[in-house]
Amino acid sequence: MKVPGGWRLLAVLPFVPMAAAPLGAQQLAFHFDPRQTQIEFTLGATFHTVHGTFGLKSGYTSFDSLTGKAAGEIIVDAASGNSGNDSRDANMHGRVLESSRFPEIVFLPDRIEGQIPAQGDFRLKVHGIFRLHGSDHEISLDAQAHRTAEGIALILQFSVPYAQWGLKNPSRFFLRVSGQVQVTVHTVARASPLPLTLKSKIN
Repeated sequence: MKVPGGWRLLAVLPFVPMAAAPLGAQQLAFHFDPRQTQIEFTLGATFHTVHGTFGLKSGYTSFDSLTGKAAGEIIVDAASGNSGNDSRDANMHGRVLESSRFPEIVFLPDRIEGQIPAQGDFRLKVHGIFRLHGSDHEISLDAQAHRTAEGIALILQFSVPYAQWGLKNPSRFFLRVSGQVQVTVHTVARASPLPLTLKSKIN
């Protein structure tokens, strides 16, 4: 299965028809399975580019298809960050992310632009708050997606300007490191019930 640009989507979970979700006709709720999610990052540096991954702890969102108002919480395990180099990762967790103090990276969606078709390719723009290192920052994410009768697969690509947001840049001596990280997320969504606390936020 592919979306525009040639991206191959990795997996699709069973899909529950929208009408089966107990939230009313215009309220759509989705669950993201950590086992079906890959979060990859790249960081430019002198002599080479650093590649790594993070793990998703949990994720769910709901939005009103008429107003676009959204609610939810996508939580990434900050301590799971892994670039394959022990000393570099120790520096990332100890000096940059301080993951022992800030163990979670959280995205809180509040608005979604776009419509989900019955099938085929589509795009969404998701606006919300990106919580990193204890501070909140507004961000908009562009999502490429593909829907079949089985589920919705999504790819999101965005930049995190961590240095501009107040985190330490790990550059030292002759090693210069970019002040922003490029992130690519491959994930799969399926319709699911939503906690009443989130249902009330979009009403």
